[in-house]
Amino acid sequence: MATPASIQKHPLHPMLIPFPIALWIFSFAGDVIHMTGLGGMVWMDIALYTMIGGLFGALAAAIPGYIDYRSIADPAVKRIGFWHMLTNLSIVALFSLNIVLRIIWEAATVPIILSLIGMTLLGLSGWLGGELVYVHGVAVEPQEGARAKKKDRNRVAS
Repeated sequence: MATPASIQKHPLHPMLIPFPIALWIFSFAGDVIHMTGLGGMVWMDIALYTMIGGLFGALAAAIPGYIDYRSIADPAVKRIGFWHMLTNLSIVALFSLNIVLRIIWEAATVPIILSLIGMTLLGLSGWLGGELVYVHGVAVEPQEGARAKKKDRNRVAS
C-alpha cells in the first residue's frame, strides 16, 4: 500500500521520524552525562534544547503519519496504527510536560524519570511502526517481482 504522504513515491513520515527519536535519545544522554558528573551544567541545557527540538520534529512527523493512518483500509492494521499514533501522542505530551517542568522547576529527578519513560514508549512506538511497515506493508509500494512471488507463495500454501 503506497502512502499519499510522499514526494515522488518516497514516504515523508519515515524521513522525519529519525529527528525526534535522535534528539530525545540525545536529551536523555545529556541528562545522564550531567547526572553522573561527567559534564557541567551545560548538559542540562543541552538536554532541554534537544528535547524541544525533538518535540518540533515529532510534530512535523505527525502530519504525514496521520495522513498515512487515514489511508489504512484494513481494520486490523488500522488498530495497530491507532495504537502507534496514541503512543506517539502520549510521548509528545510526556516530553511537553517534561519541558515545562525543566523550565519552572529546579528538581532534576522527575524530568529524568519522565525521559526514561519516554525512551521506553519510543521503543514501543518503534515496534508498532515496524509492525505496520514490515509486516503489513503500510506506506510501502510493492514491486512487481514481490507481487508475483507473493502470488506464487499463496498458490503453494493453498
